[in-house]
Amino acid sequence: LSPQAGLAVLLKAERLFHSSYHSQAVHIRPICRVSLSLGAPSFSTPNPMPSDASCLAVSWELRQTLTVVFDTFSTGQGKKDWSLFKMFSRTLTDACPLASQSKVYVDISPKNKEKELLEVSPAPTSVHEAIVQGDKRTYAVYDLLSPSLFNTSRSLNVQLKWKRPQDSSELPTPVLHAQRYVSGYGLQAGEISTLIYNTHPYRAFPVLLLETVPWYLRLYVHTLTIITKGKENKPS
Repeated sequence: LSPQAGLAVLLKAERLFHSSYHSQAVHIRPICRVSLSLGAPSFSTPNPMPSDASCLAVSWELRQTLTVVFDTFSTGQGKKDWSLFKMFSRTLTDACPLASQSKVYVDISPKNKEKELLEVSPAPTSVHEAIVQGDKRTYAVYDLLSPSLFNTSRSLNVQLKWKRPQDSSELPTPVLHAQRYVSGYGLQAGEISTLIYNTHPYRAFPVLLLETVPWYLRLYVHTLTIITKGKENKPS
């Protein structure tokens, strides 16, 4: 069965699998539904499991995520304009009837404090501001459950355009970025090196590194080395 509504309509296999990167994940964790507080049960919003034995009822939370990275700059012949239809060959037509929330966030943060150089269409239902890695970010929010979103059109094709052409050299470098390369050859002399850079002037960030290893490649965990600022850190 193919999805007919909600964000799942964008999951077109031939588009996702030809992207620069895609990753699917399933997260399962216990959630405390009822906890004992000051001698009386507390029925509040589900929270992660407490460290003590005050939890009276446990539920399980299932969270599925899909991360996709499109290289729109290369595929768009050097243009940074993009749209949902250009990336997925589809548009959004309706919200999932089973979803309590269904939103699309578009990062519209200006590069500097001057006049904003980008515009997003159609007009978002709201604007959200948040602090990400120490920087203030602005997001255009499209709420698929909002009745006014599909009033003017029966489909939603979010588009982002730049008001004037931008030089490729002006692309900002992310605060956290990484690169990986393979050196040597064979199972004995072959190596996989991953370099992670933090360009923030003073702040450190937690990093979760996921490696996709082909089935024919055999890795020896005891040869893993982690070097930070020229010093070796022992992996846990």
